[in-house]
Amino acid sequence: MIRAAAAAVALLLPLAAAAQDTRNAYLRQFDTDGNGCVSEAEYVAYMSRGFERMDTNHDGVLEAAELPGGHGRPVTLQDWQADLRRQFHRLDRRHRGCLDAQELTAPPG
Repeated sequence: MIRAAAAAVALLLPLAAAAQDTRNAYLRQFDTDGNGCVSEAEYVAYMSRGFERMDTNHDGVLEAAELPGGHGRPVTLQDWQADLRRQFHRLDRRHRGCLDAQELTAPPG
């Protein structure tokens, strides 16, 4: 029984290390100052790229035709970023004002 548990742990360690490497790589995409922690500003800036890609006419408003599914109420960049700030604070479970790799990759709570 102990050998089986030890074997299982030995098999899972590389998977855990790979998962952590993936989390750290994801964090580095956001972390522009390289301090190992994603600030609210870094989070909003990175996640705003999605808005910029969808805003095909570059007017700062996602009209229905620019939204997934082609319908919905218009969304301004300011509204989009306010939502991102709320998401950031939900992810910042330790209330440090920045996200580590674990918080960044955790499902929203």
